[in-house]
Amino acid sequence: MTTMTATLANDEPMKRTKVRIWILMLILFLSTVAYADRSILSISGSGIKQQFGLSAVQLGYILSAFSWAYVVGQIPGGLLLDRFGTKLVYSVTLLLWSLSTFVMGFVGEFGVGTTGAVTVFFLLRLALGLIEAPSFPANARVAAMWFPKSERGRASSLFASAQYFAVGIFSPFSGWLVSEFGWPWPFFVLGTIGFIAFFVWRWYMDTPRNHRSVSASELDYIIAGGGLVDVDNQQELKSKTRLNRSIVKALVTNRMLWCAYLGQYCIIALSYFFITWFPIYLVQARGMSILSAGFATVAPSIFGFLGGISGGIISDWLIKIGWSVSWARKTPYIVGMLVASTLVLAATADNNVTVIALMSLAFYGKGVAAGAGTWAVVSDTAPKEAIGLAGSIFNCVGNIAGIVTPIAFGYIVAATGGYGAGLFFVGAHCLVAAFLFLFVMGNIERVGAKA
Repeated sequence: MTTMTATLANDEPMKRTKVRIWILMLILFLSTVAYADRSILSISGSGIKQQFGLSAVQLGYILSAFSWAYVVGQIPGGLLLDRFGTKLVYSVTLLLWSLSTFVMGFVGEFGVGTTGAVTVFFLLRLALGLIEAPSFPANARVAAMWFPKSERGRASSLFASAQYFAVGIFSPFSGWLVSEFGWPWPFFVLGTIGFIAFFVWRWYMDTPRNHRSVSASELDYIIAGGGLVDVDNQQELKSKTRLNRSIVKALVTNRMLWCAYLGQYCIIALSYFFITWFPIYLVQARGMSILSAGFATVAPSIFGFLGGISGGIISDWLIKIGWSVSWARKTPYIVGMLVASTLVLAATADNNVTVIALMSLAFYGKGVAAGAGTWAVVSDTAPKEAIGLAGSIFNCVGNIAGIVTPIAFGYIVAATGGYGAGLFFVGAHCLVAAFLFLFVMGNIERVGAKA
């Protein structure tokens, strides 16, 4: 610590490094790899189904394994983050999830039949969900640690947009690998990328006070802006008391936090509609070919990404010009979710171009809301002693939508014989979320902080 202080003291007064930006690029990369690992099974699924003779139901169970385990693993993952720190926990989970992904490519070499293949794939996907559970709560800790409040929205919106990078980059790449080399190769390649990412993370990640490249002016800037630079210091982690009842009670009873949790649920409900039923809707209800439906998802993905970046920029800009944190986070979220609700108009659209335009607009709005008012709110409000746990509860509640939405949408389609009611079901999430943030949430402030 003394050496670090001496180094910082010799910095030029006006010099400010940008280490936090490189840290952000690193967690964006890790988040993109995580999303790609989750999604590549859908790309390799046809080849797997054919080789092992799986039924659609068996493949469905394998596809569902990740989400169930991911939800279950959130709370333990958050507790581990708060106890052992971001660098160590992220290191272990990154290494293990990359190993799990890599091993999936070898299932064909195990000499198993249909039942054995289902069991092995299911267990490996289950493991992947459990292991990846701490990743996004860890990202929230990094944002709280390395970024002042005036930049936290942009930081959070960027790593939250990793899903769009994963779809836009790795899905076509994985499709090419399957067509050229076979279904195992996306698992081999992404597993290898994960191993490389592990070494990069171990080499570059550190706390702001201890990072070898940070300048005194950058550190002062982060601290002055409300960055929690000491949240991951080893001395503080070792001296931290065990999680007490009052902190847990605050996390599960606080009205403001529950509005954030439910807001994330509504955001993820839209995401899972998009990655599950939207392509099927285009084929079955709009008469598109499978190939055309695949290309039709690109535009909403691009607009969702642009919306995510816009939401973070707008939110941080509002703080810089003097808006309160509460309204700077809530306003883009509310407006974004109201814009997202326009997807219900697709039920009455008379041509496919209009449908794609409406979905692109809706996902731009969803992106704005996610960029401004989800993970940034967790970083702004979680108790310093439990940022990991708060992020885990937030992500746990939110990702329940990944289980509920596809099932509920399917039942609605089966009951009504069409997709219109399902679109209204998804659109209703947008209105509920906007109502909660506008009328129920109250002020956005750190839980446990003294006035």
